[in-house]
Amino acid sequence: MSLMRPHGTQEQLERRRRQAIELLDGGMSLAGIAKQLKCSPGAVYYWRDCYRKKGKEGLAPKPITGRPHRLSVRQRQSLGRILVKGALDYGYATDLWTTRRVAEVIRRRFGLTYHPNHLWRLLRGLGFSCQKPETKARERDEAAIKRWKRHEWPRIKKSPKTWIPSRLPG
Repeated sequence: MSLMRPHGTQEQLERRRRQAIELLDGGMSLAGIAKQLKCSPGAVYYWRDCYRKKGKEGLAPKPITGRPHRLSVRQRQSLGRILVKGALDYGYATDLWTTRRVAEVIRRRFGLTYHPNHLWRLLRGLGFSCQKPETKARERDEAAIKRWKRHEWPRIKKSPKTWIPSRLPG
C-alpha cells in the first residue's frame, strides 16, 4: 500500500504529532484529536504507540528517502518567480508556459536539463497545475453570436418531425 505524505514541513508534522500526544495526555479521545488535527484516528493511534515505545524520539521526523531535488530550494523559488511573471516577460511570443519552455528556462538559467515529460512533478511541487488555455478568436463578436443562435439557427435547423429519409435501408 502506498501512502501519500501529508502536507507540511517535517517540523510542522512533528509539531502535530507532539500536539496529539499532549491532547491524549489531557484525556481527549483518539477521534476527537483526529478531528481537531485533521488526520485519521489510525494516525493518532500509531503516534501514541510510537511515543510509548520510543518516547519523544518516536515522534521525530524520519529521513526523506528518494532521489534529491536537482534544483536547490533557492533555484526552485527563483523558477517559481519566473513562471509567475509570465512567458511574455521572459521573452516568448505568447504568455503560455509549456513544459518545453520551462525546460528551456531551466537549462538557460540553471544549466540543468529536464525532459519536458517529467517537469509536471516539479511544477506541481511549486504549486502550479496543468491548464489548457481556452481558444477563442480575437475578432469574436459575442453579441452577433447570440443573435445568430437566437434567430438564424432555429430557422435553418432541421426539426425531427420534418425530416423524412428518401430511402430506407434494407
